[in-house]
Amino acid sequence: MSKTISHPFLDGRPKRLLIGGEWIEAASGETFDVFNPSTGEVIATVARGGAEDIDRAVAAARAAFEGPWSEWKPFDRQTLMLKIADAIEREFDDLGRLETLDMGAPVARTSLFKRWMLQTLRYYAAQAVSIKGEVLENSVPGSFFSYTVKDPVGVVGGIIPWNGPLITQLWSICPTLATGCTLVLKPAEEAPLSALRLAEIMMEAGLPAGVINIVPGPGHTAGAALAAHPDVDKIAFTGSTATGRKIVEASASNMKTVAVELGGKSPDIVFDDADLDIAIPGAAMACFNNTGQVCYAGTRLFVQRGIHDAFVERLGAFAKTLRVGDATDPQTQLGPLASQAQLDRVNGYLAIAESEGARIVSGGGRPAGAAEGGYYVEPTVVADVSNSMRIAREEIFGPVVSVIPFDTEADAIALANDTDYGLGGGLWTSDVGRAHRVSRKIRTGMVWINCYGVTDPSIPYGSAKMSGYGVKGGPGHIEEYLYKKTVWLRTG
Repeated sequence: MSKTISHPFLDGRPKRLLIGGEWIEAASGETFDVFNPSTGEVIATVARGGAEDIDRAVAAARAAFEGPWSEWKPFDRQTLMLKIADAIEREFDDLGRLETLDMGAPVARTSLFKRWMLQTLRYYAAQAVSIKGEVLENSVPGSFFSYTVKDPVGVVGGIIPWNGPLITQLWSICPTLATGCTLVLKPAEEAPLSALRLAEIMMEAGLPAGVINIVPGPGHTAGAALAAHPDVDKIAFTGSTATGRKIVEASASNMKTVAVELGGKSPDIVFDDADLDIAIPGAAMACFNNTGQVCYAGTRLFVQRGIHDAFVERLGAFAKTLRVGDATDPQTQLGPLASQAQLDRVNGYLAIAESEGARIVSGGGRPAGAAEGGYYVEPTVVADVSNSMRIAREEIFGPVVSVIPFDTEADAIALANDTDYGLGGGLWTSDVGRAHRVSRKIRTGMVWINCYGVTDPSIPYGSAKMSGYGVKGGPGHIEEYLYKKTVWLRTG
């Protein structure tokens, strides 16, 4: 482990799996290293979970679900969630910095997560005491009373990606606790540390053994075992479309319910009547935020032809002003990519872009002065792109925006929808009528107008087409962790 890293959680001791309230080694005894993306240095060693560990974690989750946890009342679950929120509020500085060291998000970005995490936990805590069924009038001859209740689905398998685990894990943890389900969470190998530390915080706040279990490990072993496990009742997956297909196929083993948030190649449309002083930085950060490692990033930037050339020039100039560097530096705006594999992927797509005739306007290289060993790439603006090129069709997951011209409103809508994906989308215009027309015609789960990437845990968002299905946020998210039961009572 690098001696240059100072963090209370990174104490040199290997990190273990959390199963049934106990911190244990992987059944295989294997471990893997976790790297600081800013420097490439090893900062921790973590137990590598596998299929046997998933079996143990699911058994622990099942025992908890059918045991004392099932007797907890909504108020008790709400109280626990509020205690967890209070604990996170106290511990957040170290928790946020751990995320920075683990996956490379700048401290300027992770510091913003505090409000979001607290809001999310406290919102779902309110939902815990708001679950209700219905009394339904029936027309059966005789005297019968009919009503519905909503019960927790059972054991949930949560599989989260590496591009923002500190907040992504709450999309599984919060509805699990609010509804009375139990959870086996598999964080990605590239960034498992914030999930392990948050589990410690939850246990200290009074989380019962087995309610939340954490098993970091490879997707092809631990993730596959969780997706196919016959005693898991629901899978909540965030990740690539290719893996999502496998998750859905595996769910058929016992007809699990599934929610999958998958890849994106989101359109961002700039009309010639847009306020460019807002649209240029807004469209840039729609792609570059989190170093482009956001599933709904606005990576296909459609600009109306009359302003296209000037827009591209100003966009490139803006990209050059962004400070790229060590994620622990408070002045850093864009950190490194999360891994060497991701850096290789982004560089590979830049080579493909040039081979297809696209032109790199700015960026595309390693930032001057970047730390040796870090996984850095400059924010990159690519012009002379057509919507048929690979960089406009395939998810790059890096700070690479492809600028594509269009002529009319109808052209913009057709180009925006000419993709397999349907996660996010945006448009920039001063015409209110156009804003409503275009937003209704773009086939995506989210649309932002004169802004991009705004989210709130109380506001639902979903997906369309190959970007998956299921809801995150809002009361509908809670409903996906419950099933409706109808009860008939003969009263006479």
